[in-house]
Amino acid sequence: MSRKKNSKQIRELYKIIVLIICIIASIFCGQEILNNTEKNEVITSQAITNIEEIPSYTDKIYIEINNNIPYFKENEYTTEPFEKYSELDNLGRCGVAYANICKEIMPTKEREDISNIKPTGWTQEKYDGEYLYNRCHLIGHQLAGEDDNKLNLITGTRYFNVNGMLPFENKVAEYMDKNTNNHVLYRVTPIFEGNNLVANGVEIEAYSVEDNGKGICFNVYIYNVQPGINIDYQTGESSKN
Repeated sequence: MSRKKNSKQIRELYKIIVLIICIIASIFCGQEILNNTEKNEVITSQAITNIEEIPSYTDKIYIEINNNIPYFKENEYTTEPFEKYSELDNLGRCGVAYANICKEIMPTKEREDISNIKPTGWTQEKYDGEYLYNRCHLIGHQLAGEDDNKLNLITGTRYFNVNGMLPFENKVAEYMDKNTNNHVLYRVTPIFEGNNLVANGVEIEAYSVEDNGKGICFNVYIYNVQPGINIDYQTGESSKN
């Protein structure tokens, strides 16, 4: 009886030890997964990764990418408000900016002064009485209310900003005016060639969530150019053609 009792106690003790080990392992693995998720949570765009994929600029300020269909994945179609801005790289350049445009993040006041920000390649010049460069928001102020956020401002020409980016920002803003409870995924990817300090252009992807893209759905590349002006994208210096 004594041996059987001892054997039973040993088995019970073994089960308890195994259970404790499993609990500890589960906690450790769960934390490790969480840590890895946090480390790997990056704002990415599957679209343009190489400047060589983009046709040379001719006379059109933008081209459509992927048949004008954005690269958002199905699990990204959320109605939760968010804004994500990449950290500046080792050259001080902006990365991907990504937001879910909705009434919760749209501005309720006028844009404040942003002249204290000098994005990479900011070598300002005047031509025919007009400044060449604007401080260009990746995600426009009218969409997310961002002011002097250095993670959201790049050096862009006046033509790029006004004729290129603004019409697409206006499309989204107008859609939101008519659909105040809806959400639009909006991602802007600046494309820099090599170590250039001025972006050659940006890719903008947008998709209206509630109506499955019927209201807003586009994927475009906008050229950072100014007609009649040569730009050195490596430094931001410029000259007339």
